[in-house]
Amino acid sequence: MSALLKLNHPVQGIAMNAQQALAPTGKLRAGMNIGNTLFTRQNEAGELFGVSVDLMQELAKSLDVPLELLVYQQPGQVADDALNDKWDVAILAIEKTRAKTIIFSPGMTEIEAGYVVQQNSSFELADQVDSIGIKIAAPEKAGYERYLMTTLKNASIVHTQNFAGSLELFNQNQVDAVAGLKPNLIESMHLLPTGKLLQGNFMTVNHGFSVPLGRVEAAAYLEKFVKQLIEKSFVDSSIKKHQIIGLTAIKPLHNP
Repeated sequence: MSALLKLNHPVQGIAMNAQQALAPTGKLRAGMNIGNTLFTRQNEAGELFGVSVDLMQELAKSLDVPLELLVYQQPGQVADDALNDKWDVAILAIEKTRAKTIIFSPGMTEIEAGYVVQQNSSFELADQVDSIGIKIAAPEKAGYERYLMTTLKNASIVHTQNFAGSLELFNQNQVDAVAGLKPNLIESMHLLPTGKLLQGNFMTVNHGFSVPLGRVEAAAYLEKFVKQLIEKSFVDSSIKKHQIIGLTAIKPLHNP
């Protein structure tokens, strides 16, 4: 599914090589992951809204090109299409295993990732979960799942199709813990009647613009663009507009 938006905001002085690098087809094709509702949401009519939509519209405006929104159900699907010429830019968790096929901009946001365990568990801190025999549910190819796959020393991952699948396994007592972005975990606690949210986190997830590997000029443009967004607090304003709890904008360097 896709939607084409014409943004009538002509911008003076746009370098043609930036347009060609980021929108070689004449439109900016944005890969939109609706699996992360902190960034992207979809109304009953199928229209997308949220922080990521604001960011993509601002980027298209800066390039003076139309914007096409391409919907993906999960972040792994977006990442898998990086070299298939399906999208020009996406917003994804910055994760080193994805760097084999993707170039990331500097981070724009921070989100804590943590765990929910059973209420009768002796664990109180996120750091305690990596223990022998512990099974952790996590959606396959989510940014935090990629991180856990490379850092866990004792616990094991049980892959699920999505976050809802992780909650289901937990409620069926097939896993000991659910891994997730803490805002999503907090929002889902009413669906986990026997669960408790552990203190602390196992990582802080940064999200940034992503372009397919090899698009060096596009990446260079996005690096400058992200700095401008941060300096004018665009990301922070968008987060506040959409009332997203748990998603934090990177602060400008001049802020203490």
